[in-house]
Amino acid sequence: MASVEAGELSVEHEELRATVQRFAREEVAPVIAGYYEQRAFPYPLIQKMGEMGLFGLPFPEEYGGMGGDFFALCLAVEELARVDSSVAVTLEAGVVLGAMPIYRYGTQTQRTRWLPSLCAGSALGAFGLTEPGGGSDAAGTRTTAVREADTWVVNGSKAFITNSGTDITAFVTVTAVTGKSAGVRPSISTIVVPTGTPGFTVAPGYSKVGWCASDTHELAFDDCRVPLDSLLGEEGRGYAQFLTVLDEGRITIAALSVGLAQGCVDECARYLSEREAFGRKLGESQFLQFKLADMDARTHVARLAYYDAARRLSAGKPFKREAAIAKLVASDAAMVNAREATQIFGGYGFMNETPVGRFYRDAKVLEIGEGTSEVLRMVIARALGYGGTA
Repeated sequence: MASVEAGELSVEHEELRATVQRFAREEVAPVIAGYYEQRAFPYPLIQKMGEMGLFGLPFPEEYGGMGGDFFALCLAVEELARVDSSVAVTLEAGVVLGAMPIYRYGTQTQRTRWLPSLCAGSALGAFGLTEPGGGSDAAGTRTTAVREADTWVVNGSKAFITNSGTDITAFVTVTAVTGKSAGVRPSISTIVVPTGTPGFTVAPGYSKVGWCASDTHELAFDDCRVPLDSLLGEEGRGYAQFLTVLDEGRITIAALSVGLAQGCVDECARYLSEREAFGRKLGESQFLQFKLADMDARTHVARLAYYDAARRLSAGKPFKREAAIAKLVASDAAMVNAREATQIFGGYGFMNETPVGRFYRDAKVLEIGEGTSEVLRMVIARALGYGGTA
């Protein structure tokens, strides 16, 4: 990772980046508009990504992984998002929210059971955190898991859960109140609930503004019983585990945001060189040249921010503040670039069949998911000594 600090890539990372870039352009770009318009999950693309080893990038070979690092995953997510965010977030959530908690906190039995198929991309895991009335208040979890004999009985609901209702979804890891801590605060744990468990219901998919080719559902648990060994990690440590998972996820969402921002630059650079108006190429306009230059600068700065956060994570250094900065800066870059790209494209930018139209619809959620921009500012302010402990 030393080369990343300077904004450069190692030979291995560059080879991976180029491979994923080629896949995105040659395999994803020609077909994704159809999936997007139909609001259909792109199973053939996900299967190919599994065969490429993308879902196993940061995991050891003993579990079927590629033995790579977290930064490799970020690069793959960025390159996919240059073409389409639905495919990129399927990989991001499948690894960071689905498989990584099992790897980080699971028993050897849980790892052996779940990780090989997750790394192969033949199965997906999901993470059930957000609740219909909770939003950013993750500590206010109302879903409960009560011990009864040799089972956990789970009751409650979750909202906006990615990868939770596909044909290859294997389980959802759910945060649930399992008792009281110090007699006052709820004690939150994480429970793995396999797909098909009686009492576990997946609602129909949402009608979303963006990410229309990704899978998102509301989930309900009604006296849903799972064995006691479905507990993931330590009982009562679920909230702390979730915070670590979320910090890592903010880096990959920053990478996704950079990919979208770069995609806007790519499309606009091409359009300005081809499109004519008032008897000359649009690219001859200094005003539009400056607009494109600002988009490129915005993207470059955001990329360096997530590179730095990923480097710190891989080096075992504190990265909470840097992850928050990366996601805040990158999601803003994606949103602004998408708006500017739509303006440059004019009426064509408002059409869903164009990449720019999809970029515009996909950008906004990046300022919301895995930590809203407001929450990120709270995290950064706390790191500076304000608003409580970081």
